[in-house]
Amino acid sequence: MKVIPRAAAVYICCALLAAGACTLPALRPGAATPWGTVALLAALYALCELPARCRILGRSLGGSVPMGTGSFFPVLLASALLLPPAAAALTAVPGSLLARVEEPPAGPRRAWRAAATALAVWAAAQAAGALGSGTALGHGPAAPDFPYALLPAGAAALAFCLALTALDGGIRATADGLPAGAAWRGLLGRALAPHAVHGLAGLMMAVLWRSSYGPAAALFVLLPMYISCWVFAQYHRERAAHQATIRALVQAVDIKDRYTRGHSERVGHASVLIARELGMAEDRLDVVRFAGILHDVGKLGVPTRVLRKDGPLTPEERRVIELHPEYGHEMVRGIGFLGEARSAILHHHERMDGSGYPYGLHGEQIPEFARMVAVADAFDAMTSTRSYSRARPVPTAVAELERCAGSHFDPRMVAALVRALDRHGWQTGVTADETTAAGPPGGRVPPPREESVRTEDPPVRTEAPAARAAENPAARAAENSDVRTEAPDVRTEDPDVRTEHPDVRTKDPEPRPEDSDVRPKERA
Repeated sequence: MKVIPRAAAVYICCALLAAGACTLPALRPGAATPWGTVALLAALYALCELPARCRILGRSLGGSVPMGTGSFFPVLLASALLLPPAAAALTAVPGSLLARVEEPPAGPRRAWRAAATALAVWAAAQAAGALGSGTALGHGPAAPDFPYALLPAGAAALAFCLALTALDGGIRATADGLPAGAAWRGLLGRALAPHAVHGLAGLMMAVLWRSSYGPAAALFVLLPMYISCWVFAQYHRERAAHQATIRALVQAVDIKDRYTRGHSERVGHASVLIARELGMAEDRLDVVRFAGILHDVGKLGVPTRVLRKDGPLTPEERRVIELHPEYGHEMVRGIGFLGEARSAILHHHERMDGSGYPYGLHGEQIPEFARMVAVADAFDAMTSTRSYSRARPVPTAVAELERCAGSHFDPRMVAALVRALDRHGWQTGVTADETTAAGPPGGRVPPPREESVRTEDPPVRTEAPAARAAENPAARAAENSDVRTEAPDVRTEDPDVRTEHPDVRTKDPEPRPEDSDVRPKERA
C-alpha cells in the first residue's frame, strides 16, 4: 500500500475541513434545504458512478462502462444551478465515495475525491447564484430566460473547472513532490472543453427539472451523456490495447538483445522531449513516442547468433544487420495506429549528409520523426551504462551531438533536445546485465574504462584501419553513434559496424570475447 506523504495528508485534511464548512449551512436547524431535490440528485449521481465500481455489472455490459469520476458531472452542475451552494455540495458526496478507485490506499483517495468535488460544486453554485440562475431557469409554466440562462450555466462550469483543477494541482504537488509549475501545467487546458460540455448538459437537466414535465424528464439528458461516456471508455480500452501491443514488442526486443534493456523506452521519452520543444501538437506526441520505443523492433528479424556473435562480423552478416530498419518497417506495416512512426522505424539510421542507410536519404528527405529518433537514439546510447562500457556525462554527449549537427543529425532536433535537457534534466540508464555478477558466456566482463564511449546510430563504414586511426575518437563517437573508443584505438561496437581488421580491435594482452564483439549500434 502506498504511504501518503505528510504534506498530502495535511492537504487532504484541510480540504475535508473546508468541504465540511461549505456544507454545514445546509445541515443547520431551520435551514430551508430542499431535501427532496438533494436526495434525488445525490442518488442519481451515485447511481451513475456505481457501475464502474461493480464488477458484475461491468462484465454484464461488456466491461465498457465509464471508468472513474467525471463522466457524470452534468448531474452535479445541474444541482449547482438548482440548489443553494451548501445543499448542492452535499449531492456530490455519496457518488464520490462510491466511485471506482484504481490505486491504493482507497480510503484517503475517496475522502479526497469527495472533498474536492463538494468544494467544486459549492464554487459552481456560488457563481451561478451570483448571476441569478434561479430566475433565469424559470419554473413550471414560466419559460427559462434564454439566452441569458447560458451565462450562469457558463459561470458555474468555469468555477467548477477552476476549483477542481486548482485542488488537483495541489494534491499533485504535495503527494508527488512536483514543483508548483509542473503540478498545475496543462490541467486547466485539458479540462476546459469537457467541463464546458458538461455545463451545457447540466443546464439542459436543470431546465427540464424545473419545467412542467418534472424531474423525470431530466433523466433523458443522461442517455446521450452515457453514450458519449461509453464511447470514451471504448477509446481508452483501445488505447490500452495499443500500449499492450507496444510493450509486447519492446519486451521481445529486450529479451533477444540483452545489452540494450530499457534503451527503447528512454529513446521514446527523449523523442517526446524533442517534439514538445518543437511545439508539436499533442495528438502526435504518442506517435513520436511509439516511433522511439519501436525504432529497433526490426532486430527481431536478425538471427540471434549474429546479434550476440563474439567476434567480428563478416560482410554478409553486416548486410543482414543493416536490414533491421526494413525488417522493423515490415513488422509494423499493418499496425494502423502507429501512423508516422512507421517511417521513423524505417529511416532512423539515415544521415543528413546522405551517408546513412537503408536508402541514403539526406536533409529534408528524411522524415521528421526519423530525425528526432536519430538524435534521441544516439544521445541515450552515449549516456547509458552497459555491461561493457560506462556512460558519458550528459554535457559531453551533448557536445558530441552538436559537433555532428548538420552532417549526421538535424541541427534543429539537436537544439531542441539541448533545450529540453536544460529544462527537465536526464536520468541515465543502466542495463540489467551490469548488475549481474557473472559476465557473458565465454569470458569475464572487463571493467569499463572512464573514456569508453558507447553510441548507437548509423554504422561506421571504413575501408582501412589507417583511416579510422586518423580520426578524432571523441568526434567519431557522436558522429557515427556506433563507435566505442577505449584509448587511442577505435573499436566499433555495433553489430552493424564490427570490422575484421585486427589492428582496429583492442590490444589488451588477455583475450576477451565479449570485447571483441564490439557493438554500439546493435544496441541502438
